[in-house]
Amino acid sequence: MEMDKRTLIAIILSIAILVGYQYFFIKPVPLKPVTEQAKAVQKEEKKQEAVKPVSVPAAALPSEEKEIKVETELYSATLSSTGATIKKWELKKHKDKDGLAVLLQKERGAVPPLAVGPQNNFSLSKVNFSVSGRDINLTKGTNTSSVVFEYANPEYSIRRTYTFYNDSYKFGLKDEVANFPEYWITLGTDFGIHDRKDTTEHIGPVILKEADRIELDAKKLKEVKSYQGGLKWIAMEDKYFFAAVVPVTPIDEAKAWEVQDASIVAFKGKPGVNDFIVYAGPKEHDKLKELNLGLEHIIDFGFFSIISRPLFWLLKFFYNFMGNYGWAIVLLTIVTRIPFIPLINKSQKSMKKMQDIQPKMAEIKEKHKKDPQRMQKETMELYKKYKVNPLGGCLPMLLQIPVFFALYKILSIAIELRGAPFMLWITDLSAPDTLFGQAAGFSLGGPLPYLMGITMVIQQKMTPSTMDPKQAKLMMFMPIIFTFMFLNFASGLVLYWLVNNILSIVQQFYVNKKLAKETA
Repeated sequence: MEMDKRTLIAIILSIAILVGYQYFFIKPVPLKPVTEQAKAVQKEEKKQEAVKPVSVPAAALPSEEKEIKVETELYSATLSSTGATIKKWELKKHKDKDGLAVLLQKERGAVPPLAVGPQNNFSLSKVNFSVSGRDINLTKGTNTSSVVFEYANPEYSIRRTYTFYNDSYKFGLKDEVANFPEYWITLGTDFGIHDRKDTTEHIGPVILKEADRIELDAKKLKEVKSYQGGLKWIAMEDKYFFAAVVPVTPIDEAKAWEVQDASIVAFKGKPGVNDFIVYAGPKEHDKLKELNLGLEHIIDFGFFSIISRPLFWLLKFFYNFMGNYGWAIVLLTIVTRIPFIPLINKSQKSMKKMQDIQPKMAEIKEKHKKDPQRMQKETMELYKKYKVNPLGGCLPMLLQIPVFFALYKILSIAIELRGAPFMLWITDLSAPDTLFGQAAGFSLGGPLPYLMGITMVIQQKMTPSTMDPKQAKLMMFMPIIFTFMFLNFASGLVLYWLVNNILSIVQQFYVNKKLAKETA
């Protein structure tokens, strides 16, 4: 098969992978047991006032719901005495077009956050608990505070303690239960999810079991799924945010199932003390790692994570001294291209040589069209005589594919790019360039994707080609196809591709000029 046919196949495969890339996943690095990771948090909680056991005899319970407001530097929350659950959770440091980023819908879903019950129907989410404590405001110098909810009937009892910290998205949750036949706790159907519309990444429950990141989808949960052993945490996630429950005391089982067209995941604990750390906030890798709870593995770096992780570190390194993620992307694109310069030069020279010997190859094909073996032999002799590698044109492209998809994944999921401006009209590198607005409900995009398409055309015109007319016509559509695809891509991704194309044009110009001198 001719070189350019191989190149064409590689390009088409790249597009196919690009469109479907969100379906590739990677197993995270094995974590230390969470019980060890949470020792520091356990010590901190022990400083709180000791909690007395709950007596089984039923106590007088309130007939009306009571709310507890929680204010910290990072979020505003509302707790409800109904089920001792969470009713509101807003992030103060993250906004959207409607205001603060909300990690809990105004109307609570089928099962509220942190619902608990003696069975996995979470029956206690509908009863009122008594409350010991008042509204919490940690923005005035206080570092930590707690509130206690209690419920008891003649059969069983539960005492729930929330412990909040001013400088962290995590909080402590302790459930002391007596006489429960089974103890279950869940994140509910909505907690942790801010945006359900952006489906480029997984939305819904995640379980980390040993080193396996298990993503669950309501459409596929037609029956209850059970997981046992090595359970690190359960979470509800969207592209940029999540909520997670990390067990401090050992947990034996987690289950996932469908509730009213939504997926739900829950832990099964034991009678006695069940201690957890709960997190509800952004997917900020470095800050999650500092918590030492293994939650940084909620960030899925994709199939090429071995490349994505160091590139992600490099992107943040460039940002630290440039102060602009747009210019950091430009610099990262340049740096990641440098190792491939020698290979690309050889590739471009090989393609030029292939173009030069095309007339001779056509003669061989015509002369030996009835003798394929002779045709192949003389073609190989022609390659040898002119020192041409028929695979030299597509090999560098194939080697660059893992780097491209690693960068694609980083620029798709990095919350650091959310709301990050570049220059001029580009005010959010995580959002598409929409400067030209819409027409008939269709996005017209902005200058960035069209500039990218123009550079693809220039690159095609400059690159030596041995294509037959049919292949050449097909390749003419590639810039158009890519331009329409990139209209809805994040500006950061389009910026990377544009800069990469410009670098390719510069390098191709240099090689063409050098070859022209050699043949003069």
